[in-house]
Amino acid sequence: MIAPIPGIHPSAVIDDGAQLGQDVSIGPFCHIGSGVVLRDGCRLHSHVVIQGQTSLGEGCEVYPFACLGAAPQDKKFAGEQSQLIIGSRNIIREYVTMHPGTAGGGGVTRVGERGLFMIGCHVAHDCQLGNDIILVNHVDLAGHVTVEDHAIIGGLSGVHQFCRIGRHAMVGAHSMVVQDVLPYTTVAGPRAHLAGLNLVGLKRHGFEREAINQLRDALDTLFAEPGTVEGRLDDIAQDFPKRGPANEVLHFITKATQGRGFTGPLE
Repeated sequence: MIAPIPGIHPSAVIDDGAQLGQDVSIGPFCHIGSGVVLRDGCRLHSHVVIQGQTSLGEGCEVYPFACLGAAPQDKKFAGEQSQLIIGSRNIIREYVTMHPGTAGGGGVTRVGERGLFMIGCHVAHDCQLGNDIILVNHVDLAGHVTVEDHAIIGGLSGVHQFCRIGRHAMVGAHSMVVQDVLPYTTVAGPRAHLAGLNLVGLKRHGFEREAINQLRDALDTLFAEPGTVEGRLDDIAQDFPKRGPANEVLHFITKATQGRGFTGPLE
């Protein structure tokens, strides 16, 4: 009779080649594939499946029926080697799915640190997620989506492929995001529209009134009439400090590569 391994339930299946760190806990009926790396202190509740070339950073906690690292839902995927890299201290709740990258997107889906992924969220192939983000229940991210640090996406929302969600942005519940969401802003609606600054998030993270007023002035300039977007961006570049949140909004817009545009107010 084989002696039980401390912290690993006897019913769990750990394929040869899987790498487990110190103090890893694996509950009943989990399946860990041969290419998986679980770093120190990871805790898997029951019925978790982790496949492919998937790594979890220290202190991650994964709840029942989550599936991480299964083949991407992309018809162009041809079985090429790709990765799902998940940072430290993430909380991944029930029924969450995260897929690895594809050759067409760089081959890596990357999740930062300290994220909270609530029940039923989906992170598709080639997504790039930052630190301290929250995806509320049943958020779906399509392929190649970028979510920057401290962003929050409300429940039952969807994000179109190649869209970017900026730092400290807030997406309201039941929203469909089809264009980039500017940093520090709030968007909402069946076809998401700009609803203003994420004032609650900014205050919680200690932004001073001066920075908030600067952001408000920058948005007013960006959506002023008449003129062109290019001209308004030039005005922001000239009128605001080279460092600071307003200039970050400018940089976010100008570094766009997919031409999706950015979410504006209702007309």
